[in-house]
Amino acid sequence: MKIFWSSLIVLVLQTSVHAADKIRIAYPAPLGHFITLPLAQKKGFFREEGIEAEMILLRGPATQAAILNGEIDYFPGIGAMVSAAVAGVPVKVVACYVPAFPIMLIARSEFKSVQELKSKTIMVGNIGAGPYVIARMILKHFGLDPDKDVKFIPGPSSEARLAVLNQGLVAATVATPPFDFHGKKLGLNVLARSHELFSYPEAGLITTVKKIKERRDEIKRVIKAGIRANRYIRTEREGTIQFLIEWQKVDKEIAAATYESVWKAYNDDGTLPEDAMRLVIEEAKKAAKVDRQVSVTDVADLSILREAQRELGIKAK
Repeated sequence: MKIFWSSLIVLVLQTSVHAADKIRIAYPAPLGHFITLPLAQKKGFFREEGIEAEMILLRGPATQAAILNGEIDYFPGIGAMVSAAVAGVPVKVVACYVPAFPIMLIARSEFKSVQELKSKTIMVGNIGAGPYVIARMILKHFGLDPDKDVKFIPGPSSEARLAVLNQGLVAATVATPPFDFHGKKLGLNVLARSHELFSYPEAGLITTVKKIKERRDEIKRVIKAGIRANRYIRTEREGTIQFLIEWQKVDKEIAAATYESVWKAYNDDGTLPEDAMRLVIEEAKKAAKVDRQVSVTDVADLSILREAQRELGIKAK
């Protein structure tokens, strides 16, 4: 009997391993607001949901083609995929893990408030991209007109923009963590942190309409793994910092600074704030010069998220 039960247990375990769903998840960069899914893989949350996940670094236009032709199954970048959905690409947001984009407005040392940037030049990344949109929203929040009160100029990466700022060539810039940490070390001022002011969904889970129709249970398990990862991020500081050290290939000081700048931007239930999502949609419409009405349901399907939340004992908001 001992031999029988031992053989049965081995058989069940082998069957379980072979039955694991294999998925491929792309992410655009090892940035602080894209931790959820790579951490879910590292900590075994996908495996516990019966999923074998492969993480792939993939940037730019290749992402859209890869998800449509099935080379990848999921992608976390909400802004890029909402723009694609508005343009008619059959993809949808199924969960949100970072409802507030953690971007900082950083200025030269002589500027102590956002209002003091009136009539000054602010360097962003690409005009129309996420950091530019967030910069405009920060200015509006503090009573400035981004179309009249400042001048925006495009710039390169966050690191390069910080160098331009430090040289005194512009008054301010926007950057993601850990460049707020680097800026402070240079004597620059962090005037505002966007995720402390308003919601603007940045990272979550996006897949194709086809997969939503055909693989709902798989999607639900991926969503659950992401929610568990977010809860880990919010409660396990040291473990998340260690993950950042390995994933971003940085030292502990920079990993800790990144963690402190982003952990509050993560939610613990995967909820997509629909009012904030409408802002993302409107910006995508402007960029694509789309005049037609686009609703949240046109770019997002939250029905599977609600199923996952019910099974996890989470009350939907």
